[in-house]
Amino acid sequence: MTTTLDTGTPDLLASLDEGVLTLTLNRPEARNAMSRAMNMALQQQLAAAEFDPAVRCIVLTGAGKGFCAGGDVKGMAASGDGTVGALTIDQAIHRQRANQRETAGRLFKMPKPTIAALPGAAAGAGLSLALACDLRVMADTAIMTTAFARVGFSGDYGGTYFMTQLVGAAKARELYLLSPRVSAEEALRLGLTNWVCPAAELAERTTAIARSLASGPTVAYRYMKENLNRAMAGEVDDCLDLEATHHIHCGQTEDHREASRAFVEKREPVFKGR
Repeated sequence: MTTTLDTGTPDLLASLDEGVLTLTLNRPEARNAMSRAMNMALQQQLAAAEFDPAVRCIVLTGAGKGFCAGGDVKGMAASGDGTVGALTIDQAIHRQRANQRETAGRLFKMPKPTIAALPGAAAGAGLSLALACDLRVMADTAIMTTAFARVGFSGDYGGTYFMTQLVGAAKARELYLLSPRVSAEEALRLGLTNWVCPAAELAERTTAIARSLASGPTVAYRYMKENLNRAMAGEVDDCLDLEATHHIHCGQTEDHREASRAFVEKREPVFKGR
């Protein structure tokens, strides 16, 4: 049974079904460019999802034919300033930092699996949000582009970090400095996406992956993600110690005992997140 959640704005839609929270960026007329209302609602939904036991997996997608075009460049052009507005520079920097930590940062650190489903273009900060997720599924007609150089920005929402981790420093510099359009096929080759499928099958494919994760061992996933995130920047001994702590902890969970019984009984385990 699908439950529709009130986000407080039509710019972001939210629904919960069988443990899967789907957050849909909903400004299709603007290629789902990020509005202030969308950003605030996304922050609130992610913060709530992190501590809601009913949410076991999160899918981030876009309405219509696009994923997210990033910042609202038309709005920036109209205001004459894409970063400061009525704020001082220090205030604008603080707000930007907070926005980034509570959206891209929270998607990356979320102790639950996150999936970005791309029906179309992911550009600029929209690409950053997609790369912040654990996994990505792209329609074969979708594209990725950093886009920042084309509008005189250096990049935001963690894209430089996520991109460098996924494709390496040299390729990340190429994709940021030259800002080419990366096809779904090329994104798969580079490791920027995990799956590519026909556009008509995107929702079905994403749902299947999300439900598989939502039925998985949530305690193990929590620590698995922390291990993987720490490994990206940590020393090997730190990684080994953290893995040992988390491995022993997971061995004490009900999910582990259920999985062990299921293995012996030659059946699929039923995980309860305990």
